[in-house]
Amino acid sequence: MGVVVGNNEAMTSAPSSLPRRPGMTVPLPGHLHTHRERLNELADMGYTDIWSAESDGADAFTPLAMAAAWEPRLRLGTAIVPAYTRSPACFAQSVATLADAAPGRFAIGIGSSSNVIVQRWNGIPFEEPYKKVRDVVRFLNDALTGEKVTKEYDTFNIDGFRLGIRPETKPQILVAALREGMLRLAAREADGAIINWLSAEDVTRVAEVVHTAAKGTPKEIVARIFVCPSENKDVVRAAARFAIAAYLNVPVYADFHAWLGRGDELQGMWTNWKAGDRKAALAAIPDEVVDALIVHGSPEYCRDRIRQYFDNGVTTSTLAMMPFDPELNYWDAVKSLSPAAHK
Repeated sequence: MGVVVGNNEAMTSAPSSLPRRPGMTVPLPGHLHTHRERLNELADMGYTDIWSAESDGADAFTPLAMAAAWEPRLRLGTAIVPAYTRSPACFAQSVATLADAAPGRFAIGIGSSSNVIVQRWNGIPFEEPYKKVRDVVRFLNDALTGEKVTKEYDTFNIDGFRLGIRPETKPQILVAALREGMLRLAAREADGAIINWLSAEDVTRVAEVVHTAAKGTPKEIVARIFVCPSENKDVVRAAARFAIAAYLNVPVYADFHAWLGRGDELQGMWTNWKAGDRKAALAAIPDEVVDALIVHGSPEYCRDRIRQYFDNGVTTSTLAMMPFDPELNYWDAVKSLSPAAHK
């Protein structure tokens, strides 16, 4: 395919036969209006994609809309937009608008998110997440045809909606997935899966579920990979434990890691967290879990570790540079892991 990835070597195809694409998580540090030159730099370094997220900062669409105008070399994706936090018609309008602004280079990633973001922060009941994501995927596929949609889905009804904007190219639709149900949904009804908070070794199991359900149809697997290219091991591990505890005590992620077989290693954290002893919970996270879930060490080691994600089934990376070492410069880290770094 002649595409390069985080190991900075000419690449072969991933198991799905799709090209491997090295991407970066956005928004970048600093105010959004200052990012134009930095996005240009990402493309110059050989990064092919940028992927946004949506929790308590910038929304998922605005940084990508700015990038659509500023840097046409970058593919744009959301990883992810919660299925609950926009009404179906509004969701379809946002998707169609960005697809029209960046024809052929936008992918919409949809996920259930979590009870924290959906229910605690947005006041929306976090109910039937599988059905909700499935219904939003089906509705977007229906709406993006340009036909009038009048249909009863399991979690909402649509009566006579027709998109007033028709993008030249239908955007890819991907599903954020952890366990088997969502992974199969991503393979059967979408263009692929978005995964995160897993090790390179875990990818093998996840990818197998996707490819089995896809029955031979190539599916993209996008992985958010948490990276801190620093050899200050103790500092990185200490800071990383806070991030791991913040996520892996959320029920959907706890269930995911139990499914992956990490239950015994994390039981101490879960028990102490439920008891309200945060300090003991952090101390109970083994170094082996930190090292599996957070890519850290020298840039050379990190590049090799990222390559393992691709070798095990990931087709697209979206690196999330984690500020676990205060002495690490963000842009030096981005450059050290870029496809251009070792050409």
